[in-house]
Amino acid sequence: MSTSTRPANVRVDRVACEMVITWQDGTDCRYPFDGLRAICPCVECRGGHAHMGGPPDKEILFSTPATDLSVENVQAVGSYAIQFQWSDGHWTGIYTWDYLRQACR
Repeated sequence: MSTSTRPANVRVDRVACEMVITWQDGTDCRYPFDGLRAICPCVECRGGHAHMGGPPDKEILFSTPATDLSVENVQAVGSYAIQFQWSDGHWTGIYTWDYLRQACR
């Protein structure tokens, strides 16, 4: 994993409804909760295994309208990803650091 895809700091801001990652290369990226939920990389959200592994859709990430969605829990998945438990009950998406770095504008 290169320094551009390794987080130096990860902050879940429940007030602003966003996750903020500062990458080791110094880049700051903000990810709105509703957008993250909309680009969930799990097989259920992607519509089957044939659609897995593609890049994140930045347009959807940053244009999804805000709702009352919130993060109930967040946890690290090894040293390569993060997983959210959303207030809508969904929890199976594993967001790798590579996936999130690709989603940064």
